[in-house]
Amino acid sequence: MEKTSKIYVAGHRGMVGSAIVRELQCQGYTNIITRTHKELDLINQQAVNDFFAEEKPEYVFLAAAKVGGIIANSSALADFMYDNMMLEMNVINAAWRNGCRKLEFLGSSCIYPRMAPQPMPESCLLTSELEKTNEAYALAKISGLKYCEYLNRQYGTDYISVMPTNLYGPNDNYHPEHSHVLPALIRRFHEAKEAGAESVTCWGDGSPLREFLYVDDLANLCVFLMNNYSGNETVNAGTGKELTIKELTELVASTVGYEGKILWDTTRPNGTPRKLLDVSKATRLGWTYKTELRDGIRLAYEDFLHNSVRAER
Repeated sequence: MEKTSKIYVAGHRGMVGSAIVRELQCQGYTNIITRTHKELDLINQQAVNDFFAEEKPEYVFLAAAKVGGIIANSSALADFMYDNMMLEMNVINAAWRNGCRKLEFLGSSCIYPRMAPQPMPESCLLTSELEKTNEAYALAKISGLKYCEYLNRQYGTDYISVMPTNLYGPNDNYHPEHSHVLPALIRRFHEAKEAGAESVTCWGDGSPLREFLYVDDLANLCVFLMNNYSGNETVNAGTGKELTIKELTELVASTVGYEGKILWDTTRPNGTPRKLLDVSKATRLGWTYKTELRDGIRLAYEDFLHNSVRAER
């Protein structure tokens, strides 16, 4: 990308999209275009087609998505599938029809099978069944990355995809029911500390293993890949490090300053037992993460304290 190239960031108000905008600005890109949901509903095909026909962006970062945690994913299956498939297909198709030079599609590590080999290589996609609690979202994301691949194969486009592990950081969603695990824990422990609560009850038994990537590190990788990678296979985005949910809760509680007891409700679902990405492909391309988890949680908590708590959009 040239510093003056016309770059469209879809989903710029979300955690990932806003981080990509920050990274682009930091690297000196000056022609970034954005639209709020009110200005452009990406589920509306005609509106998306009109936008691309008028603006003709040269590069597109597709970071827009309907997202949520276990409750949201399992209770709104149809909504998660429809909304995500419609918006991504609309944007990718309109980009192709309007001569976009390169598009980068942002997915999620939930695209990989529930019992995938660990760490999960890009090549394990579609080798066995998905985790049921987020199957609808995963199927939508798989469709998006496959559409990029099929456009490349049929029409010679240069569309790529990146699959991040669990993300956290500035501009996260701290909704008490619809957020992901790390921001949910930040809010829960903060409110417990403020209320002087003797204990906090967390879901499951704390045994699942998870990997977390600071969102600004992901944004750095996204810009790196746009400039340095072409190919049909997706690229994993992670740290290659994991910890148990129990260890995560203790780390968040320590960062927040909560000193009460941590209890576990084993009647609640654990989700996938382990989700660690094989990040050797990104490493071979010349990229590695920068922010360690303890430092990232501290930065995320500072952001939480200095911004109004965001409900699900």
